[in-house]
Amino acid sequence: MIQPPDWDLWRSFLSVLETGSLSGAARRLNIAQPTVGRHIEALEAALDGAALFTRSPGGLRPTRAAQALEPHARAMATAAAALLRTASGAADEVRGAIRLTASDIAAAEILPPILTQFREAWPLVEIELAPSNRLEDLLRRDVDIAVRMARPTQDALFARKLGTLNISFHAHRSYLQKYGEPTTMEALRGHTVIGYDRVVSVPRALEGLGFEVTPGLFALRTDSETAQLAYLRAGYGIGACQRQIAARDPNLVPILQGQFGFDLEVWVVMHEDLKTDRRMRLLFDHLAAGVKVYVDGG
Repeated sequence: MIQPPDWDLWRSFLSVLETGSLSGAARRLNIAQPTVGRHIEALEAALDGAALFTRSPGGLRPTRAAQALEPHARAMATAAAALLRTASGAADEVRGAIRLTASDIAAAEILPPILTQFREAWPLVEIELAPSNRLEDLLRRDVDIAVRMARPTQDALFARKLGTLNISFHAHRSYLQKYGEPTTMEALRGHTVIGYDRVVSVPRALEGLGFEVTPGLFALRTDSETAQLAYLRAGYGIGACQRQIAARDPNLVPILQGQFGFDLEVWVVMHEDLKTDRRMRLLFDHLAAGVKVYVDGG
């Protein structure tokens, strides 16, 4: 009977895929480079001699066989990580790891005091924070808990709506002192506007008002909301910002009030099966309470 390849072989395979070299994979896995090489050779032998990588000036390039195996290997890695998190603490113990995801702006601006309070209450729980504006798959256990700015669409999820966040235009006082304040949407075209690169939420909201978004409207384009906020705080230009975040800084002035703005729903979500895991439920409830205070305030 043919034995399936050891998980260590697949870990080395994924690390070579991601780093493009045996040495890079070895550093990531904290093992010797020859060991990684032996893992790849053993995996190729277990797969009837199918070559997984070819050498190129830029490093090791995956073959078609490797590309076909990649999604399955990643699914195994996700399952293995979820298994380790589950095993790190019994269901009735308040210890172990929890993988949490939130948008980059939520991870940087909303969650730090909330997670600090949780850490002080439950110091044996380890948080794996994965800031991401992608919707991670909770059903596959890519993450355990998510704070999302959109209504969940997957079934078999346990979710709680915490309210809505209002997004509107703001500018730093130093910018307004230099360039004045636009009083109409059309006047916005004569100003420096901080906007998005590929994300379309703000452009769609503008177009919903009948305001044409031209290629030159945004003088700075980035999909990182934390970067947008940093440039807004520096006085670079006018940008969209959560009302609650702007309210913390007296130098951030709301503009075009009543003319532009849109709301985002805020949810905390986890897999239905995790409701009985005490540490998961404690963090879920703590996040729900803390984020709701943030949403309702300001």
